[in-house]
Amino acid sequence: MSRPAKSRKSDEKRRMRSASRLYAVQALFQMEQSGQSVDRVASEFVDHRFGLAQEDDAEALVEGDVDLFREITEEAVNWQAKIDQMTDRGLVAKWPIARIDPTLRALFRAAGAELVSTDTPPKVVITEYVDVARAFFPEGKEPKFVNAVLDHMAREAKPEAF
Repeated sequence: MSRPAKSRKSDEKRRMRSASRLYAVQALFQMEQSGQSVDRVASEFVDHRFGLAQEDDAEALVEGDVDLFREITEEAVNWQAKIDQMTDRGLVAKWPIARIDPTLRALFRAAGAELVSTDTPPKVVITEYVDVARAFFPEGKEPKFVNAVLDHMAREAKPEAF
Protein backbone atom coordinates (compact mmCIF):
# COMPACT_ATOMS: atom_id res chain seq x y z
CA MET A 1 0.00 0.00 0.00
CA SER A 2 1.47 3.35 -0.96
CA ARG A 3 1.58 6.31 1.34
CA PRO A 4 -0.76 9.26 0.83
CA ALA A 5 0.52 12.04 -1.43
CA LYS A 6 0.44 14.55 1.44
CA SER A 7 2.74 12.35 3.53
CA ARG A 8 5.16 11.85 0.61
CA LYS A 9 5.21 15.60 0.00
CA SER A 10 5.91 16.26 3.68
CA ASP A 11 8.76 13.74 3.65
CA GLU A 12 10.22 15.37 0.53
CA LYS A 13 10.08 18.81 2.15
CA ARG A 14 11.81 17.43 5.27
CA ARG A 15 14.55 15.85 3.11
CA MET A 16 15.03 19.14 1.25
CA ARG A 17 15.40 21.04 4.52
CA SER A 18 17.86 18.46 5.86
CA ALA A 19 19.88 18.65 2.64
CA SER A 20 19.96 22.44 2.93
CA ARG A 21 21.44 22.17 6.40
CA LEU A 22 24.15 19.81 5.16
CA TYR A 23 24.90 22.13 2.22
CA ALA A 24 25.02 25.14 4.58
CA VAL A 25 27.67 23.43 6.72
CA GLN A 26 29.68 22.64 3.59
CA ALA A 27 29.34 26.23 2.34
CA LEU A 28 30.38 27.74 5.68
CA PHE A 29 33.39 25.40 5.76
CA GLN A 30 34.33 26.46 2.22
CA MET A 31 33.95 30.15 3.12
CA GLU A 32 36.32 29.78 6.07
CA GLN A 33 38.87 27.80 4.08
CA SER A 34 38.82 29.97 0.94
CA GLY A 35 38.05 33.40 2.35
CA GLN A 36 35.23 33.81 -0.19
CA SER A 37 32.10 35.83 0.59
CA VAL A 38 28.80 34.29 1.61
CA ASP A 39 27.17 35.51 -1.60
CA ARG A 40 29.81 33.93 -3.83
CA VAL A 41 29.82 30.59 -2.06
CA ALA A 42 26.02 30.44 -1.74
CA SER A 43 25.61 31.17 -5.45
CA GLU A 44 28.12 28.46 -6.32
CA PHE A 45 26.25 25.92 -4.22
CA VAL A 46 22.83 26.82 -5.59
CA ASP A 47 24.03 26.95 -9.20
CA HIS A 48 26.40 23.99 -9.27
CA ARG A 49 25.98 21.64 -6.33
CA PHE A 50 22.35 21.31 -5.27
CA GLY A 51 20.93 18.00 -6.42
CA LEU A 52 24.04 16.73 -8.18
CA ALA A 53 24.93 13.05 -8.01
CA GLN A 54 28.14 12.10 -6.28
CA GLU A 55 30.53 10.00 -8.37
CA ASP A 56 30.28 7.05 -5.99
CA ASP A 57 26.54 7.44 -5.40
CA ALA A 58 23.94 5.94 -7.70
CA GLU A 59 21.24 8.38 -6.60
CA ALA A 60 21.24 12.14 -6.95
CA LEU A 61 21.44 14.20 -3.82
CA VAL A 62 18.19 15.69 -2.67
CA GLU A 63 17.52 19.13 -4.05
CA GLY A 64 17.84 21.60 -1.21
CA ASP A 65 15.50 24.30 0.01
CA VAL A 66 17.33 27.31 -1.44
CA ASP A 67 15.61 29.82 0.85
CA LEU A 68 16.56 27.91 4.00
CA PHE A 69 20.12 27.39 2.74
CA ARG A 70 20.57 31.10 2.03
CA GLU A 71 18.99 32.07 5.35
CA ILE A 72 21.30 29.78 7.32
CA THR A 73 24.48 30.88 5.54
CA GLU A 74 23.65 34.58 5.65
CA GLU A 75 22.54 34.53 9.29
CA ALA A 76 25.61 32.49 10.28
CA VAL A 77 27.74 35.32 8.91
CA ASN A 78 25.54 38.07 10.38
CA TRP A 79 25.51 36.50 13.84
CA GLN A 80 28.94 34.83 13.78
CA ALA A 81 30.39 36.66 16.80
CA LYS A 82 27.36 35.84 18.97
CA ILE A 83 27.22 32.23 17.70
CA ASP A 84 30.95 31.72 18.31
CA GLN A 85 30.58 33.08 21.85
CA MET A 86 27.65 30.73 22.51
CA THR A 87 29.70 27.85 21.10
CA ASP A 88 32.70 28.77 23.28
CA ARG A 89 30.47 28.66 26.37
CA GLY A 90 29.24 25.21 25.32
CA LEU A 91 32.74 23.83 24.84
CA VAL A 92 35.09 22.52 27.50
CA ALA A 93 36.93 25.48 29.03
CA LYS A 94 40.30 24.74 27.43
CA TRP A 95 38.90 24.15 23.93
CA PRO A 96 37.92 27.47 22.38
CA ILE A 97 36.11 27.36 19.07
CA ALA A 98 39.32 28.27 17.21
CA ARG A 99 40.83 24.90 18.26
CA ILE A 100 38.03 22.61 17.12
CA ASP A 101 37.73 20.87 13.76
CA PRO A 102 36.73 23.35 11.03
CA THR A 103 33.83 21.11 9.96
CA LEU A 104 32.44 21.21 13.49
CA ARG A 105 32.98 24.96 13.62
CA ALA A 106 30.92 25.34 10.42
CA LEU A 107 28.26 23.02 11.85
CA PHE A 108 27.98 25.02 15.08
CA ARG A 109 27.70 28.25 13.08
CA ALA A 110 24.93 26.86 10.88
CA ALA A 111 23.02 25.44 13.85
CA GLY A 112 23.61 28.62 15.82
CA ALA A 113 22.15 30.67 12.98
CA GLU A 114 18.94 28.66 13.18
CA LEU A 115 18.83 28.90 16.96
CA VAL A 116 19.39 32.66 16.97
CA SER A 117 17.39 33.82 13.97
CA THR A 118 14.59 31.36 13.15
CA ASP A 119 11.48 29.94 14.76
CA THR A 120 12.67 26.37 14.25
CA PRO A 121 12.20 24.51 17.54
CA PRO A 122 15.56 23.91 19.27
CA LYS A 123 14.98 20.15 19.47
CA VAL A 124 14.56 20.06 15.67
CA VAL A 125 17.77 22.05 15.19
CA ILE A 126 19.69 19.76 17.53
CA THR A 127 18.38 16.58 15.89
CA GLU A 128 19.04 17.85 12.37
CA TYR A 129 22.62 18.91 13.08
CA VAL A 130 23.47 15.76 15.03
CA ASP A 131 22.41 13.95 11.84
CA VAL A 132 24.70 16.24 9.83
CA ALA A 133 27.53 15.39 12.25
CA ARG A 134 26.84 11.69 11.65
CA ALA A 135 27.14 12.29 7.89
CA PHE A 136 30.58 13.85 8.34
CA PHE A 137 31.80 11.63 11.20
CA PRO A 138 30.01 8.27 10.87
CA GLU A 139 32.41 6.35 13.13
CA GLY A 140 33.40 9.03 15.60
CA LYS A 141 32.26 10.50 18.89
CA GLU A 142 31.54 13.85 17.26
CA PRO A 143 27.73 13.40 17.05
CA LYS A 144 27.51 13.04 20.85
CA PHE A 145 29.81 16.03 21.27
CA VAL A 146 27.65 18.06 18.84
CA ASN A 147 24.51 17.06 20.75
CA ALA A 148 25.97 18.28 24.06
CA VAL A 149 27.25 21.60 22.69
CA LEU A 150 24.05 22.32 20.75
CA ASP A 151 21.94 21.54 23.80
CA HIS A 152 23.91 24.14 25.74
CA MET A 153 23.63 26.66 22.89
CA ALA A 154 19.89 26.06 22.52
CA ARG A 155 19.26 26.58 26.22
CA GLU A 156 21.10 29.89 26.01
CA ALA A 157 19.46 31.06 22.76
CA LYS A 158 15.90 29.93 23.55
CA PRO A 159 15.53 29.20 27.26
CA GLU A 160 11.75 29.49 26.98
CA ALA A 161 11.72 26.30 24.87
CA PHE A 162 13.01 24.17 27.75
